[in-house]
Parts: sequence; C-alpha cells; structure tokens
Amino acid sequence: MTDEERRIDEYVQARERAKAYFEEKSPVYRAFTELEKQAFRAGSLDRKTKELIAVAISVIVKCEPCMEHHVREALQHGATEEQILESLEVAIEMGGGPATVQARFALSAMEHYRGK
Repeated sequence: MTDEERRIDEYVQARERAKAYFEEKSPVYRAFTELEKQAFRAGSLDRKTKELIAVAISVIVKCEPCMEHHVREALQHGATEEQILESLEVAIEMGGGPATVQARFALSAMEHYRGK
C-alpha cells in the first residue's frame, strides 16, 4: 500500500468517526448535512455532474479529504475515468501550476477506488 493509499484510508476512517460524533451531538452539523443533501440532489444537473464539479473545486481549494470523497461519489454515480480526468483538467486550467500538484492526489484517489 502506498503512502497516498494509506492517507485515503485514513481520511475515510476519520470522516466516518467525525460524522458519527457530530451527527449525534451537533445540530449545526446536522443542518450542514441537510444543506449538502439539497445541493447534491438531482435537478437540472444530475448527481454525477455535481460530483464532477465538486472534484474540480476540491482541487482548487486543496482539500485532499474532499477530493477523496467526491472522486468516490462521482465514480459511484456513474462517472468514468475520462470524465474525472476532464474535471481535473478544468481545475488545472483554473488553478494553474499549483492545481497540477493537487490533481495528482485526486488521480491517486481514483486509482484507489478503481482497484477495489
């Protein structure tokens, strides 16, 4: 297992622990998860498209846990490797050189989940 694969697994475990804690104890967190559900519900854009947008934004804001989560969600909602790559290309164009470094982590997340 590579360092990036270990990091991905650690992000997933940490998110699951924090989510359980916050859902039980925090009304603000529960409100945020409701906001998330509404933002990602299918409307004029389907869930897959919204997840691909979130992948690109995650790269720009340099949030590795976000990249891991939204790459997984995009794949689960039918995104192809090519579609994820194109969303990363948009992020690279929007974010310039620093975005290429972040996009590499998103590629690692995609490889991690494609191998499972």
